[in-house]
Amino acid sequence: MGDHGVAHTIRVLFCGPHFPASHNYTREYVRGYPFIKVDDIPIDNVPAVIGDYDICVVKNMKLNSDIISNAKKMKLIMQFGVGLEGIDINAAKDHGIKVARIPGDITGNATSCAEMAIYLILGLLRKQREMESALKNKKLGEPIGDTLQGKTVYIMGYGNIGIQLAKRLRPFDVRILATKRSWSSDLHKVINGTHEMENTDRLVDEKGSHDDILKFASKADIVVCCLAMNMQTAGIVNNDFLSSMRKGAMLINIARGGLLDYDAVFDHLKSGHLGGLGMDVTWTEPFDPDNAILNFPNVIVTPHVAGVTELSYRCMAKVVGDVALQLHAGKPFSGIEIVN
Repeated sequence: MGDHGVAHTIRVLFCGPHFPASHNYTREYVRGYPFIKVDDIPIDNVPAVIGDYDICVVKNMKLNSDIISNAKKMKLIMQFGVGLEGIDINAAKDHGIKVARIPGDITGNATSCAEMAIYLILGLLRKQREMESALKNKKLGEPIGDTLQGKTVYIMGYGNIGIQLAKRLRPFDVRILATKRSWSSDLHKVINGTHEMENTDRLVDEKGSHDDILKFASKADIVVCCLAMNMQTAGIVNNDFLSSMRKGAMLINIARGGLLDYDAVFDHLKSGHLGGLGMDVTWTEPFDPDNAILNFPNVIVTPHVAGVTELSYRCMAKVVGDVALQLHAGKPFSGIEIVN
């Protein structure tokens, strides 16, 4: 792909040291193309160097209008995944820069996140932290865990991840509730690039809109938060939401930490109303390992790795490498979802 005779170099900027497989795998993918240069730059240094780059992969950095105004050569800002809440999309548009996400349903990202949700659900049900304690203290046959079978699971945000989660929950013999902003009459997906069609709403036993979240929370044994983060959803899991949940019900968050109100979650754990909390994303990242919420034995926190799998990261690295090659060749971008 691309014209190897063209002298100019396409420079790809990865912001910060976290999620290292993102830049390492992208470098591997473009190793045979010396006109593609991939750099990972400390977040504090990004404003000073961003003007030298053609493509920016933000990861967990916040790109505001001031930083974007320095990106004189940039053609594309993208995320190694789906969330774009850290990018000032309007500022990028004003400067003629495209903003894009990598569709999670074609890279394995949604599948990876759905599997992580199940990992956290099972970890809470089987009392992972208490099992570790029992093993350390040479105790056998405790703690008493619980099964997923027969539970009601509420998927809050029935997008790509929610759909993949519903597919994987079905064999556990659970009742599935789901809400999304709007339910289209055409909920078909193309599977594996063929014209085989699948109706994804059939996986759900009861469907609702965002207006139904408190009602659905009151019916569920397990709530899984899969929402996109925006002004409407920030802090949506608040005191009212948690109080509406059944006593002893569990909460899983694989989306964004800011969807949960920290004080409300802490208070409901402390009172015993919230039966367990499983998070792959936290309010601040990296999360403080001494944070008081980690003292609760029914809390499991993982370091933002839900989408970090060989399948997902190799596929996303290919997408980033391909758009760099497309830019070098003067071709339109493909394989990404332009949002502006």
